[in-house]
Amino acid sequence: MDFKLIGTTFVSVFLAELGDKTQLATLTFASEARSRWEVFIGSASALILTSAIAVLAGEGVSRLVPAAWIKRAAAAVFILLGAWLLWTATKGER
Repeated sequence: MDFKLIGTTFVSVFLAELGDKTQLATLTFASEARSRWEVFIGSASALILTSAIAVLAGEGVSRLVPAAWIKRAAAAVFILLGAWLLWTATKGER
């Protein structure tokens, strides 16, 4: 078992999820619910399922596309999203 990979994945996903719309939605549900455990079980189950889908999709894509190209594509998408966010943010200030 590769504990370094587990730790890196945990930290990356944990930091990415902090303060995102999923966490805010869960916070809203918990503030309105009678049982916080039901909200926790529902949100945790949803995150597990979406992670399972991502792992399966990643495994499938990796059989067709070399890992280096997947990393390049992911980097390009992040750069494009960052540029788009910067462009729309400065456009809104005018």
